[in-house]
Amino acid sequence: MPAAAHVWLARIDGLDDARLASYSAWLGAGERERSFVREGRRRQFVAARALLRIAIGALLDVPPRSVELGGAPGRAPWLLAPAVALPGLSVSHSGPWVSCALSAGTALGLDIEMKDAARDIAALAEQAFDAATCARLAALPDGARVDAFYGAWSAQEAAIKLGVAACGTYALPHGELSVVVCSGEPLAAMPRVSVVDL
Repeated sequence: MPAAAHVWLARIDGLDDARLASYSAWLGAGERERSFVREGRRRQFVAARALLRIAIGALLDVPPRSVELGGAPGRAPWLLAPAVALPGLSVSHSGPWVSCALSAGTALGLDIEMKDAARDIAALAEQAFDAATCARLAALPDGARVDAFYGAWSAQEAAIKLGVAACGTYALPHGELSVVVCSGEPLAAMPRVSVVDL
């Protein structure tokens, strides 16, 4: 049976310090030990882990605070408790946005990127993509080039996060962001998207 996936997004620029502190209390010892040079990156990490716990709690009908996650730098988090097989967990952040994707049926890789037309898209493309992709991007009109660049960038990042050959790549519409999910197995439908407040 084809798997299902759900993507959750939250904007955190309005997240106050008291609320962030309450989410920090949900973190396990390993998560609390992570150190960050920039305060903004720490806020993204805590908020993304809170969002993931909220999403898992909704899926499994358990309190988010009871969800225990394992993790290591450079790896997707994994579910420690409750003891349920949940192979598809992925998190991403960009600017004021955090996101997570989950699936009970397949591994997932998720990437979000703020679409910033002021960046030097051609120079970034030369650093990230092969010559054919750069030529395809250069042939597009300016507005389409920005969307195509961020779509290709997010697809590449999501595939890397997946860690296995992708059977499906799903670009999800969003006004500010490029949102792409890659799946290890085909999905029954496009991932469901929920935008929530933290």
